[in-house]
Amino acid sequence: MLRFTLKEKQASHAIPALVSSFFYVYLMVISERTGNATLSQLQPHHLVITAVGVDRPGIVNTITRHVSSCGCNIEDSRLAMLGDEFTFIMLLSGSWNAITLIESTLPMKGAELELLIVMKRTNARVTPPMPATVWVQVEVPDSPHIIERFTDLFDKHQMNIAELVSRIKPAQDNAPPTLYIQMTAHSPANHASAPFEQAFTALCEELHAQGAIRLYSVKDGADSTV
Repeated sequence: MLRFTLKEKQASHAIPALVSSFFYVYLMVISERTGNATLSQLQPHHLVITAVGVDRPGIVNTITRHVSSCGCNIEDSRLAMLGDEFTFIMLLSGSWNAITLIESTLPMKGAELELLIVMKRTNARVTPPMPATVWVQVEVPDSPHIIERFTDLFDKHQMNIAELVSRIKPAQDNAPPTLYIQMTAHSPANHASAPFEQAFTALCEELHAQGAIRLYSVKDGADSTV
């Protein structure tokens, strides 16, 4: 059985960051010599980061401080507690140098904080106009496949799910566990809202759920609540 000393473990964590740093410097030199517009420091770049780890005081501040020190801006973010773990998702923007710097240094910072770090380059996307937005809230006795039934309902009506939040309230006394669901979705086409409302109501009745639905129409600025 192999055993590693503390110094050996620290060295193993440092190798990926060291390689990334050399790659970062190499690309900077190539960019300056070729003047490649793709690697231009003036062109905005975007990076999605997901950090997962055991929650502890100050860990979110440590991550955001590191992001700022690299010269990146947090354009969007989500944070959630899942069991003992916290999940922090960020959309960063910055120059090529800033984004590449955080790509090369965040893995080492994640190793120090015992975090799982996932990074992926992305592009700024202009959100197309959505004629209709649907918001639903459901309270239902918990059982397998409940969330799937509602996501399938949205999919069948060509709704793009933009947000999904769920949590379970543990069983108390003689009451079973209760599942709370909140979803927001957009429709890329101006479909009639009545069929979706009827299908949502029917599904709630089938599952013995209490549901609320609100539909917003971009065209006329109206909304309805069921």
